[in-house]
Amino acid sequence: MRHFILALLTLTASTLCGQAPRQTQTDSYTRYELLSPESQSFRIIYDVSATNAGATKYFNTLRAGSEHVVDAVWDLMTGKELIWKIVGGNEARANGLASAQEAGEYLMVSLARPVPKDGQARLRIDKTYQDVNSYYTKNGTIVFDRSLGIKRNSVVLPIGYELISSNYPSQVIQEEDGRIKVSFMNSGPSSVPFKVVARPADNMTFRPSPQNPWERLTVPMVPSNQSRARVTYSFGERSFENRDIMYFLQQPETNSFFLYHDYTESREGIDKYVNVVRAGSKASGPSARLLDTGEQLKVETLVGNEISRKGIEVNGLTDKTEAIVIWFDPIKKGETKRLRISETYTDPNRYLLVDDQLIWDRSFGRNRNTVILPEGWMLTASSIPGTIDMTEDGKVRIRFVNGRPDNIRVFIKAIRR
Repeated sequence: MRHFILALLTLTASTLCGQAPRQTQTDSYTRYELLSPESQSFRIIYDVSATNAGATKYFNTLRAGSEHVVDAVWDLMTGKELIWKIVGGNEARANGLASAQEAGEYLMVSLARPVPKDGQARLRIDKTYQDVNSYYTKNGTIVFDRSLGIKRNSVVLPIGYELISSNYPSQVIQEEDGRIKVSFMNSGPSSVPFKVVARPADNMTFRPSPQNPWERLTVPMVPSNQSRARVTYSFGERSFENRDIMYFLQQPETNSFFLYHDYTESREGIDKYVNVVRAGSKASGPSARLLDTGEQLKVETLVGNEISRKGIEVNGLTDKTEAIVIWFDPIKKGETKRLRISETYTDPNRYLLVDDQLIWDRSFGRNRNTVILPEGWMLTASSIPGTIDMTEDGKVRIRFVNGRPDNIRVFIKAIRR
């Protein structure tokens, strides 16, 4: 009881003092571009989405022990630069960052619009750090050795360097200018000491790299004949992909699950998102909104020839093909839009009850997927490794992170408690 009263008094005091709510964020991705080794500096391009509703400012902690220069901050929805200022801990607290440390240093960004309820304010921060402890030379090699708390990251080597060591499983991609990129997804709950080692290489040719931060940092995957070597195969940077999806399983007797997935559109002129319903499934109650503003979007369910009459091309179109179409204003040059698409699926072939056991057997194509079991069920099998915890209302939650550019087929079994 004493601990309860103390907690209550602390909460009441915070409320009376008008303490600002905790800053929250999602979808963070960091790209480290290593500059010349003698500079011991690296450029950081940091994408992040602020999610605390009503916030008009976002704070980025500037890491102690580094010399830093902030070059620019952009609003990812409009592509326009934002106003920012480097402040100390006291000023950060006075402007809403309750957790700011007095000795800390923070980048304070004025948002283009307040964060909408259940929405996001998406930013891209461009800054340069000099950090002799994170980036240095040793025995003829360069070493990038840094604790990474962000879950999606890439490290780009300087021109003329080859990768000889990476201490965590990573994708390796050669960019158009010849630089080698090491891309890493952290599926665990804690920061990791990520270490990359490289050395000079003499037999690589390069083209100048554009410094436009709006340049696409990924390329689409191109399928090829898998009966022979994939000579023309190309693939995107998996950690840069920012689609994720949540599955909320209803009781298995219904064969149904509610889901939502977040998707960013950046292609100029595009005015719709088309989701073709998998064969054997039925979608109901679709809805969509623009996360940047909270605006509800127009949604249509089209079947068969209705799809082609709207000028939408779908491979293998039949009279039974079903498509959910979300309409929005065409993307202008330099703009992006982030959508949240929600619907309920019924799929008796892949989600069902067999001998009093819940069975889920479904392929996931995105790099981040979460499945929440229905109330009253406990997990007994999961074929693909995932992190497991409980939701606030006592349901089992399984998060799957796939850093490879392919699908995973997730098989789950559960029984009643």
